[in-house]
Amino acid sequence: MRKILLATASAAALLAVTAGPADAAKAKRHHAAAPAPKPADNPLLADWAGPHGGVPPFDKVKVSDFKPALEAAMAENLREVLAIADNPAPATFDNTIRPLEDAGRKLNRVQTVMGVWSSTMSSPELQAVEAEMSPKLAAFGDEITQNPKLFARIQAVWDGADKAGLTPEQKRLVWVYWNGSVQQGAKLSPADKAKYGEYNQKLATLYTKFAQNELWDEEHYALTLDSQAGLAGLPQSQIDGAAAEAERRGQKGHWVIANTRSSMEPFLTYSSRRDLREKGWRMWVSRGDNGDAHDNNAIAAEILQLRAKRSQLLGYPTYAHWHLADAMAKTPDNAMALMLGVWKPAVDQVHKDVADMQAIVDAEHGGFKIQPWDYRYYAEKVRKAKYDLDLNEVKPYLQLEKVREAMFWSAGRLYGYSFAEVKGLPTALPEIRVYEVKDRAGKHVGLWYFDPYARPGKRSGAWMNAYRNQERFAGEVTTIVSNNANFIKGRPGEPVTISWDDAKTMFHEFGHALHGLSSDVTYPSLSGTAVDRDYVEFPSQFNENYLTTPEVLNRFLVNAQGQPMPPALIAKINKAHTFNEGFDTVELLASAIVDMRLHLEGDKPVDTKAFEKKVLGELGMPSEIVMRHRIPQFGHVFQGEGYAAGYYGYIWAEVLDHDAFEAFEQAGDPYDPATAKRMHDEVLKVGNTIDPAEAYRRFRGRDPKVDALLRDHGFPVPDAKAAAK
Repeated sequence: MRKILLATASAAALLAVTAGPADAAKAKRHHAAAPAPKPADNPLLADWAGPHGGVPPFDKVKVSDFKPALEAAMAENLREVLAIADNPAPATFDNTIRPLEDAGRKLNRVQTVMGVWSSTMSSPELQAVEAEMSPKLAAFGDEITQNPKLFARIQAVWDGADKAGLTPEQKRLVWVYWNGSVQQGAKLSPADKAKYGEYNQKLATLYTKFAQNELWDEEHYALTLDSQAGLAGLPQSQIDGAAAEAERRGQKGHWVIANTRSSMEPFLTYSSRRDLREKGWRMWVSRGDNGDAHDNNAIAAEILQLRAKRSQLLGYPTYAHWHLADAMAKTPDNAMALMLGVWKPAVDQVHKDVADMQAIVDAEHGGFKIQPWDYRYYAEKVRKAKYDLDLNEVKPYLQLEKVREAMFWSAGRLYGYSFAEVKGLPTALPEIRVYEVKDRAGKHVGLWYFDPYARPGKRSGAWMNAYRNQERFAGEVTTIVSNNANFIKGRPGEPVTISWDDAKTMFHEFGHALHGLSSDVTYPSLSGTAVDRDYVEFPSQFNENYLTTPEVLNRFLVNAQGQPMPPALIAKINKAHTFNEGFDTVELLASAIVDMRLHLEGDKPVDTKAFEKKVLGELGMPSEIVMRHRIPQFGHVFQGEGYAAGYYGYIWAEVLDHDAFEAFEQAGDPYDPATAKRMHDEVLKVGNTIDPAEAYRRFRGRDPKVDALLRDHGFPVPDAKAAAK
């Protein structure tokens, strides 16, 4: 039920979210139109069958199943909720919260499978279903959260929670339902509830359109290289991937750089063709900003106004105040203070790094000033000059499958998990693999799905999904999670190698998966990653640290001949650890600050292009860098509400991450068993059963400090006495 209370108002909860000719044909069969089945024949409405409590029926689903399944599941869920609301008995945990927690399971399963289709195999047919159903789902969510009888019962249970003898977890669950209802308009007048619902339906439609526009630009724009001259500077692995992408697009004999982060960033890093770097960069940063039918600027502006008006109905001055009211940061001022405290040292470092880059350009008689399309390329030259480290030397040792094995090993060393591939379970496409996860005692923990390759209809980037949350409420139910990426397949039979940043991202997303797999709670609404948005990135960012541990570097980073990474190369990586942290931090913080500033504007009309330029100018944004996500392509913020006025959560969680890893360093071992047990028991397994600030204190013994982050990035740490003045 909580999935409807708190998620359905955001279309991204439903729409969470490219391949060779053979895969494209399979995808076409999946997406083929067919007569809508009767509900009784719809595979989405059946209980999941198979081992470990059942698995998603990916092998049986067609796009034509989604609309009737959603309609039938919503109708069933509404009947469940009305029965609870109309119960004449006095409200208690057992007759109100418990049945709410058990309601809507069928709808949740349908939305889960549709979310996988939307994010990994989108098609025009599916997008039409999304466009039709997203406002209906938003209206359905409002019908439940704004039911006065239902809220009166939730309020009654909350009012009597202290005297009802509830466990701490039950009391937390009651608060989640009560707070979620209030935050979604349960206390509004009937007239204001109608306005609130109108805003939600409009927003759901706009979120869907924004996501589809961004995907359209990623799929329909690409950088095509017509000759060998255009490949200058590129490593062979990237050349092979670009050739494979061209062949997939029917352009055999050419090379195509896809308009996705996994393809474009390596091109900008290694291409020595400055003209092509500029062309590719402009295409990449212009997604959603091409002044055509797929332009997202007006959509973003309308989303901002609707969010502001909706928040004002609830009594908040801005959307940012509403969104942070129940986050760790609590207020926009707290979030902004953290960001601005890190901003200046990061910008100062960027200026130093750019000076080093410009010196190389001048020594080569380049005759130009460093521009954004030059930054990554010349950063690598500086890295080579200062640290004798060329990341092209590292990439052969970053085989995709070996990085996956390293993730498994580190999780086993830290938390006792083992992973074994399982054959025969249904998947959306044959290239997706499934692994069974067990604990130290050999007990089944969950299933992990791995979908690493790009294909048409798959959104760019990398992410984690939970197909099913762990719980004990309806018996012992284990979780199902997935990790998804967009790597380009190379030549048949040859290992896929990835960049250093992509390897870090794999560890990051696997950290989310470990958070879900480690969950050990009673109620599914409190399970796994269902925590505050500015806390959920903590376990994932923390897990990035394990890529650079000596055990992983020495044991798993091997080349195609099985040779380990040379000790001298490892030493260079460690020595260059803080290099380019200024760029990474400024790129992220710029997006986070613009996000927060946008949502502090209230309901004033916003010209997104002018606003972006104005805020970055006020910040003193280095001209050589752009935001990691410009406004018209900022899917985190405008495809739904999870990260809206919340992108700061990455830097907030980074403070926690570095402070937590320093606890391991202070224990003398990144895999220290006692510290790992505390991390597992106090952070990973508790989900949202306790306040995250208290969970962190139980792990660390105190509140987090920013000092570890500054030290790790090579930024100056303020003197404690000076900071106190």
